[in-house]
Amino acid sequence: MPVRAVRPAVPFGDPPPQTCIQVAGEAALLAVIAADDAMAAVCRSRSGSTVRLEAAMHEAHREATEAARHADHAEKYADDPEMPTSALAYCARQAVHHAVLAQAAAGVETTAASLRAELDRVLTPAEQAERESARRQEEAQHEAEQQAATGMDRENRERAASNQYLAKQHVAELGWTTGHLRVLEAAATGRLYWRGGRARLAVRHDEWTGGRRISHARTQALLTAKFLTAAQQHDGTRVLTPSPMGHVALELARLHQPGLHTSDHAAYEGRLARVRRRHKRRDDQKAAARLLPPLDPSAQKLYQKPVTIIEQQALTAQQAPLEPAPANPSETGAGRLPAATPPRPALAPTTTPRAPARAPRKAPRALPNPVSPLQPTLW
Repeated sequence: MPVRAVRPAVPFGDPPPQTCIQVAGEAALLAVIAADDAMAAVCRSRSGSTVRLEAAMHEAHREATEAARHADHAEKYADDPEMPTSALAYCARQAVHHAVLAQAAAGVETTAASLRAELDRVLTPAEQAERESARRQEEAQHEAEQQAATGMDRENRERAASNQYLAKQHVAELGWTTGHLRVLEAAATGRLYWRGGRARLAVRHDEWTGGRRISHARTQALLTAKFLTAAQQHDGTRVLTPSPMGHVALELARLHQPGLHTSDHAAYEGRLARVRRRHKRRDDQKAAARLLPPLDPSAQKLYQKPVTIIEQQALTAQQAPLEPAPANPSETGAGRLPAATPPRPALAPTTTPRAPARAPRKAPRALPNPVSPLQPTLW
C-alpha cells in the first residue's frame, strides 16, 4: 500500500472582528431555533412517554443558552479596544460548537457546522504579510507609548518591575524607619561626615565644618551594620558614604517606603519579632533586636539599576570613538609625511662589538682582594 505524503500544516488566521460577531450571532440563532424545535416536538407528542423528548429539549436549551452567552461576549469584546482579536475568534468558535450540540440534541440537521469554514479560512501569503506588518506596527506603537510614559525601554522596564518585587520582599526585613532612609540619602550626597562623636551634613563638599545635625543613633546603627563606610581624612574627620550593600538597600527602600516603620519603637518591635526564634534568652533577643540586620545577599545580587533612554544616550555619547584619521595625509593640510624608516637587521652591527660579557667577570679574580664592590648592597 503506497504511503501518502503528509502535507505541512497550513497556517490559519483569526478572522476579522466583524466576521466573528456575525458568525457568533448566526450560531446563537441556529441554536435557539433548534431548542424551539425540540420544545415543539415535546408539545406535539401524543404518547404518554415523553421522557426522552424532554431530556433532548433541556439539553438543546442548555446548549442554546451557552451559544447565546458566547455571542454576547463576542459583542462586548468587540467594543473593548484592549481585547485581542483572538478572544473574539474564541467566542465565535465556542458559539458554533454549542450550536452544533444544540442541533444534535434536538435531532435536526447540524447546519451550524458549516459556519466553521468561515472562521478557519486559510490566509493567503499577502494576508499573512499584512497581518504581520500590522502586528509589528501595533507593537512598535505600544513600545513608543511605554517609552514616553516611563522613559525606559522594555529591558529596563522589566528591571524596574523586578526591583519593585524585590523591594516588597526585603524592605520590611531591614527593620528601618524613615529616618534610616534619610541618613542614607544624606550619605549618598557625599557630604555626611563624623567628627567629635556627631554626624553632620556639610553644606559643601570638602568643607567638614558645621552643617545640619544627623541622628547619631541611626547613623551609628547603619555604620555598625555596614550600610555605611567611613573614610578617614587628614584632620581626623570621617566621611560617611553608602557601601555597596547600602546603595542597594537605599534604592529598594525608596521603591517601597510603605515597608518602613513609622517610629523607632515600632522598628525595634519588628526586629524583636524576627529574632525571637533565633535566641532563647530574653537578653539575647533584645541585644539582637537593637542591631540592624544586613540586606539579604540574594536581593543585592539580583538588583539591577534601570537606565533611562536619556542616560543611555549620554553614555553612548561619552563612549563614542574618536574620528579616524584621513587615509590621505594631504587632506589635513600638514603636507606629505616622511616615509617610515624600515628596521635594520640585528645581525649587521655598524660598530665593532665589545668584548664578551665573560671577560669582565674574570677581572675581579686577579685582584688581591676577592671581595666584590657590590657585596655590601646585597647584604
